[in-house]
Amino acid sequence: MALDPHMQALLEQFAGAFALDFQQLDAVTYRNFADQGLAAGEPLPLAEVRELRVAGGLPARLYRPTNEPGLPLLVFFHGGGFVAGTIDTHDDLCRRIALGSGAAVVSVGYRLAPEAPFPAAPEDCTQAVAELVARAVELDVDATRLALAGDSAGGNLAIAAARLLNQRGGPLPGALCLLYPVTDQSCGSASYREFAEGHFLEAAMMHWFWRQYLGSWPAPLDVLASPLHAADLGALPRTLLVSAECDPLRDEGEALAERARAAGAEVELVRAEGMLHGFASFAPFVPRAQAYLDDAAAWLREVLR
Repeated sequence: MALDPHMQALLEQFAGAFALDFQQLDAVTYRNFADQGLAAGEPLPLAEVRELRVAGGLPARLYRPTNEPGLPLLVFFHGGGFVAGTIDTHDDLCRRIALGSGAAVVSVGYRLAPEAPFPAAPEDCTQAVAELVARAVELDVDATRLALAGDSAGGNLAIAAARLLNQRGGPLPGALCLLYPVTDQSCGSASYREFAEGHFLEAAMMHWFWRQYLGSWPAPLDVLASPLHAADLGALPRTLLVSAECDPLRDEGEALAERARAAGAEVELVRAEGMLHGFASFAPFVPRAQAYLDDAAAWLREVLR
């Protein structure tokens, strides 16, 4: 399918903005560029938005769509290549997920590479989930209805946290919602070659992200960083994985869905036709992106009911 016309317009708007030298680029410069984002207008109103601290002082933000007591708990991890992104860059997305899913969403600001390289981020995310579950009464959430979600690098971290919690004895999420997740450090799939340049996320950019996160790239395979190669995918909770058609990460995400299914996990795979990587964050400007996000939120509402 051709690129969605609204996505095409955004791509043209960004033309030239990603002319960065990824051989010389430093993380601070990249963050100053990447974390500006697109202004989505006035924040969507919710019953409560509250600042929190978790896991030794990490910033977090609670989004409660209604004042109903005991809402399900959805812990969200933002994307940004493990290097950029904040709870602010994903504020609009978390509001939309909270409103659509009916869950209380907590967005976690984990530590970023290269200052805090792998495995700092997955450890932060795992600790944050355990602490939020322990604080369920304080937060007035039902932690027996627990889901993890994330986009891009955040999807990778949601998988990592689910696997580490399972290995360490819980608490166990009942669902995972993964939006175009990073799953394989090899960067060698057909979609990497097809969309290597000119489609928002580029192959050279991902190589740079991996260097910041792992300290070098290529690097020795680590299945916590590259869950596509993990042996315990059958233990994943019920999962929705949404890939983007015009995305270097498309094939590795879809391959993870297939391998997890083959290992016995219950995984629903949706390919978002005509979408670029990061489309969920463009929902205010791209009607089809909002539709895919609505479907993901409806899936969460159903599995957490």
